[in-house]
Amino acid sequence: MSESQSNVAEFSVSEISFSIKRTMEDTFGYVRVRGELGRISRPGSGHIYLDLKDDRSVLSGVIWRGVASKLKIQPEQGLEVIATGKITTFPGQSKYQMVIDALEPAGAGALMALLEERKKKLAAEGLFAEEAKKKLPPLPKVIGVVTSPTGAVIRDILHRISDRFPIHVLVWPVRVQGETSGAEVANGIRGFNALAPGGSIPRPDLVIVARGGGSIEDLWGFNEEAVVRAAADSAIPLISAVGHETDWTLIDLAADLRAPTPTGAAEIAVPVKAELMAMVDDRSRRLNSGLVRFVTGRRTELRAASAALPQPQDLLALPRQKFDNLANSLERSLIVSTRTHRTHFQTLHGRLSPMLLTRLTSKARQDLVQNSERQQRALKVAVAQKRQAYAALAARLTPGRLAQQTVLGQERLAGLGERLERAYVARVSQEKARLDGLQKLLKSLSYKDVLARGYAVVRNDEGHPVRSADAVAPGAALSIELADGSIDAVAAGAGETPAPAKARPKRAASGKPKPAGQGDLF
Repeated sequence: MSESQSNVAEFSVSEISFSIKRTMEDTFGYVRVRGELGRISRPGSGHIYLDLKDDRSVLSGVIWRGVASKLKIQPEQGLEVIATGKITTFPGQSKYQMVIDALEPAGAGALMALLEERKKKLAAEGLFAEEAKKKLPPLPKVIGVVTSPTGAVIRDILHRISDRFPIHVLVWPVRVQGETSGAEVANGIRGFNALAPGGSIPRPDLVIVARGGGSIEDLWGFNEEAVVRAAADSAIPLISAVGHETDWTLIDLAADLRAPTPTGAAEIAVPVKAELMAMVDDRSRRLNSGLVRFVTGRRTELRAASAALPQPQDLLALPRQKFDNLANSLERSLIVSTRTHRTHFQTLHGRLSPMLLTRLTSKARQDLVQNSERQQRALKVAVAQKRQAYAALAARLTPGRLAQQTVLGQERLAGLGERLERAYVARVSQEKARLDGLQKLLKSLSYKDVLARGYAVVRNDEGHPVRSADAVAPGAALSIELADGSIDAVAAGAGETPAPAKARPKRAASGKPKPAGQGDLF
């Protein structure tokens, strides 16, 4: 046995692992695998780890960070895809996996399923709500167009706008097909919204996102979440003109308005200048005609009203006469009022002689001096009284007296503590004796002691005590509680002889089996 073992070649773990790795890579090389995406993990490193599965097997896969950023579609659980890459092993965990270089949906059916799922998700977030859509400006001054600068779409839009109403058009060049088209379109929408009003580059009043028709794969960039969220978040009204009238993408649902074609978007964005000018001329003529009729009618009404009014001199005759009478009365009243006030002033002048004022001033000065002296005397008396009171308090608040009061307080506190301790011990003893008495009374009244003397308690299947034989129906399940446990029984009918029951062990309250036969009471 030892001889045969010595002939077996020895390998290290790493040698075996890397040998299997080379064998796997050489055998399979570059492969395409079709399957359903299962578990998907996106750690902070930027790599994507996923499972490809069918109804019988699971294949682990990894997409490195550099490849993940260039994928046409992002992996989503439940999506059927075709993965292209190479089969290799991961020696660190003794498992094989597929390093994926490309990922594409497994047919249009898978794309439509993914599109419906994404549509439901974004609709649940309210991105397609009608109440959130904005009204288009009737006559924008600047229009922003997010499209390819080299295609026929931008030429059709510019030509139609030039024919209808030439205005300023800004073009944000993007790729409208390919892996990066979605991100570029989203950046274009957000870029127009980021322009400051009144800046060097005018901010558009309306944005058009346009592209010609194509297959669902060609238009897939306009179904990406980044594009839909950018359209829904746009503060500038947005028209979606992607594909032909039969084509639809998710940006059509998030936009404020969907145009059937890029040319149709240009027609919706601006009116026809000639039609506007004709409408303005027609309304101007109608306004002038209305003003003439209005002025003529008002002039006629004014003349009729003027003829019915009295003459101005007749209207002012009576007020003028009243004014003349009041003017004469005012002059006489002023003379009488002046004489009356002069007499009153002369009377006051006699009473306000300089000698009288001097005498009043002297008397007031004497009163002030006397009041000041009385206040000073009262203040001195009050200060003296307060000083005596404070001196008496200072004599009572000596350190020796305070120490004496402290000692007396401590002795009184110690006495109260001893009284509290004696009262506590006496109360505890009293309550303990009362509790012992209640315990004895409870024990004497408990039915457990009655059970110990050979009695039993019969309960029905609901656990209620049976107090009468009439309350038990034949065949009813009963429970009989004894002193050392309980047994189950079945009530027999009137006149029936209970069948001998097979003895089976019963469990007492302690949980131990009881001897057979203790339950054969019925």
